[in-house]
Amino acid sequence: MPTFRESFRGDFMRWHELTIRTTEDAVEPVCAALHDMGAGGVSIEDSAASRKPHVGALGEWYDLPPNGIPEGCAVVKAYFAETSDARAVEKRIAETLRMLRDEVGLDIGEGRVEMHVVDDEDWANAWKRYYKPLRVSAKLTVKPVWEPYVPESAEEKVIELDPGMAFGTGTHPTTSLCLKALERFMPAGADAIDVGTGSGILAIAAAKLGARRVLAIDLDPVAVSSAKANVQLNGLTDRVTVIESDLLGAIRDPALRSRIGVLPPVGVVVGNLLAEIIMRFVDDVYEALEPGGLYIASGIYVNKEAAVEHRLRGAGFTIAETCREQDWIAFVARKGR
Repeated sequence: MPTFRESFRGDFMRWHELTIRTTEDAVEPVCAALHDMGAGGVSIEDSAASRKPHVGALGEWYDLPPNGIPEGCAVVKAYFAETSDARAVEKRIAETLRMLRDEVGLDIGEGRVEMHVVDDEDWANAWKRYYKPLRVSAKLTVKPVWEPYVPESAEEKVIELDPGMAFGTGTHPTTSLCLKALERFMPAGADAIDVGTGSGILAIAAAKLGARRVLAIDLDPVAVSSAKANVQLNGLTDRVTVIESDLLGAIRDPALRSRIGVLPPVGVVVGNLLAEIIMRFVDDVYEALEPGGLYIASGIYVNKEAAVEHRLRGAGFTIAETCREQDWIAFVARKGR
């Protein structure tokens, strides 16, 4: 099942379609790099998506047909305007793959990059037939806004999502780890902060799981726009505030503090980020939490687990739970009382 992030720019046109054959573990950093390069849309198809349980309009469970992608592998397609320098983009993504392999230690698999020219109509809508409601956890289901769906019970929380260029549809392990941790640990009535909100999926989940107010932060204006739209889709504009900011800078900026409605100390901070970023602002998160508050930190590849845990403990956190899915780690860390 492809997941998709799109941003339309003008009328129908021709696009350079960049295809990257890699692994599921490399998908998130590859997509982040493509986004930074100005991709007009990114689709992802992996073997795991066709094995995950999906739900139909009436709550029935079903499986997508096998897609022929080997287990653990993924095909990422990105679209760049025909006027862009396609060869420069192709060279940059090849360099990104080498960096992920040689410096980060990720298995990039085949690591093959291909380029073709396609019409806008070829990709702008066809992907939607594959993006279906997905039961992420016992209580949380993520559904595209155009798909009809009837919840199985009153306890089920349905997150309406219109995937844009921003990341986060619930299919990648780093996102699903956060969603499952929020379901288990989000205290009803507590305030929360979602750092690096992307599509807004974690902020929306926190609100639906009982958070009183949520501050959603992202440095990328495209992500901020996407998150605001998704918050509105879910009827949560009175409880979720989306702000453009560099990490937790918003809570220290006098010009923003009056607008955000959520000020420290808070009960929960959640961040689906790279390990290096998590380690960089651990002290800021500790300061933003109330005594006993929780930091749900995801986006940690297995080779960075020990370093992130050491940094969290060094800042004064205790590890309440270590969550694992495939080769990805999420920590639920508690601030000392």
